[in-house]
Amino acid sequence: MSAPTQRPKVTEREARQVAEAARERDWHRPSFAKELFLGRFRLDLVHPHPLPAAEDVRRGEAFLAVLRDFCENRIDGARIEREARIPDETITGLKEIGALGMKIDPKYGGLGLTQLYYNRALALVGSASPAVGALLSAHQSIGVPQPLKLFGTREQKDAFLPRLARTDLSAFLLTEPDVGSDPARLATTAVPDGDAYVLDGVKLWTTNGVVADLLVVMARVPASAGHPGGITAFVVEADAPGITVEHRNAFMGLRGLENGVTRFHRVRVPAGNRIGPEGAGLKIALTTLNTGRLSLPAACAGAAKWCLKIAREWSGEREQWGRPIGRHEAVSTKISFIAATAFALEAVVDLASQMADEDRNDIRIEAALAKLYGSEKAWLIADELVQIRGGRGYETADSLAARGERAVPAEQLLRDLRINRIFEGSTEIMHLLIAREAVDAHLSVAGDLIDPDKSLADKARAGARAGGFYARWFPGLVTGPGQLPGSYGEFGALAGHLRYVERTSRKLARSTFYAMSRWQGRMELKQAFLGRIVDIGAELFAMSAACVRAELLRTTTDHGHEARQLADAFCKQARLRVEELFTRLWSNTDDLDRRIVDAVLGGRYVWLEEGVIDPSGSGPWIADTPPGPSQEENVHRRLP
Repeated sequence: MSAPTQRPKVTEREARQVAEAARERDWHRPSFAKELFLGRFRLDLVHPHPLPAAEDVRRGEAFLAVLRDFCENRIDGARIEREARIPDETITGLKEIGALGMKIDPKYGGLGLTQLYYNRALALVGSASPAVGALLSAHQSIGVPQPLKLFGTREQKDAFLPRLARTDLSAFLLTEPDVGSDPARLATTAVPDGDAYVLDGVKLWTTNGVVADLLVVMARVPASAGHPGGITAFVVEADAPGITVEHRNAFMGLRGLENGVTRFHRVRVPAGNRIGPEGAGLKIALTTLNTGRLSLPAACAGAAKWCLKIAREWSGEREQWGRPIGRHEAVSTKISFIAATAFALEAVVDLASQMADEDRNDIRIEAALAKLYGSEKAWLIADELVQIRGGRGYETADSLAARGERAVPAEQLLRDLRINRIFEGSTEIMHLLIAREAVDAHLSVAGDLIDPDKSLADKARAGARAGGFYARWFPGLVTGPGQLPGSYGEFGALAGHLRYVERTSRKLARSTFYAMSRWQGRMELKQAFLGRIVDIGAELFAMSAACVRAELLRTTTDHGHEARQLADAFCKQARLRVEELFTRLWSNTDDLDRRIVDAVLGGRYVWLEEGVIDPSGSGPWIADTPPGPSQEENVHRRLP
């Protein structure tokens, strides 16, 4: 038996320090969402709604037309679900139409689409097959092209981007069997050896890893003479000697996903393939995700639009007790939720995408909110669709077709969407990430006051800074435009919702301040409270996006009345959720929940588990993956 894997031993504080060091600390550009959490409703940052340039529209619409034809005629979603694999000819076809290079500059052979049109393309292809959408997203949103675009050298771009635009698939490798969102314990190493690095380790859940040609790998470089060390990013050829894809993982949904376990054993990587300096790997990963995260809410918005279509058609066709089920209030409330939320999800994605394209705002919080909100709401929408469809919602599309009925894959969509609440930062991690950014201004001026390692002199200086900041900031939270009946009048019937957002953002900021005053250094442990703060901010952001989009559609399309009606419905539904979240900030079971958990983990409720059989079998919770040569067959396969 091999010795257990030796992973870095880190304390809770050290793990936080690693995460903090990887953060982008400075705010060089304004952020609508950051200001919102500070109680400042900067509508001028998002209204009038930013619009793409005419040439970007021409190029984007031309590709969407080609992609739609491809999706309708050359993607067989049912076959992918049935065979749990994307056919080679489908991937070959995607290469032929340039889909691998949607975001890559035309000078490297790409299409040069904007973030807005890239996300619309992902929504379209994801509606045909979520597995194909995931393949393209993993390749371009977090795979090799994006970090090279942001941090690569000219030589790296010249060498790799032409391949990635037309022929080569890529994958992103960070997660390990015992390392998820806590990268401080990363065990894969990259040891300097002359003009190269030698990689050893095992990576888990490598989306596209089974078929990828190029990998971006995060590994720990040990500090030594001339090497500062730290977690570092590398571009690695997937067929390099010493790389073995040991297993192709199977999941609840996304059955065509080429996701595996990849082992590195003494894999030599040229030093010229290092992206950025040593130790910059996590910062590169997080910066890449600032816009990369927008691909998931784009797919979620597409799924929501499909759910609306099916809900509309089915609810008008199916009759119960003498009338269509959509006319029964028990079902109509679900349809209203689906329609209003689908409108808001598209509003959030399009607004954040266009803000990313303009590059005049810092959208790190907006992108994170879009990912959090989109993944949670799309899951609820799909669940409601299954409920509306009843038994047919639970039945598979193949079974429906075999009985002669329309093959509606509602249950598949529910399974496929479930991973989005985990992918690229789980809901719980997103709450913490956004909360950290939301309170950044407070920590910048008062952080030393609650830091146990700071001296009395440091605390005194922090106290002076904090006093000055809060003397200027807090009085601004008392009154604002949201209390003036005529504010935001150009939005017509939606003006009242924007006044609500303005008032509520100030209330949200006051609540955050009160919590920091009450809990101080223990604030970071109040994760349930912070999660509610973030969820309120997400609702306010979505309300703002919905109103701004409705106003855009009023002035540029024939659907202005309908858009305002949908935005109005969404905002009224969102306001109810916000008020409930505010109530739960201070009236909740958090303390009791912690006591219950202590008892559960302490084994005091084991008696409650009696009377059932555990079918999960034996084996360790987390497989040990010591470094060394692979003992498994290499299941990596090269695509045509």
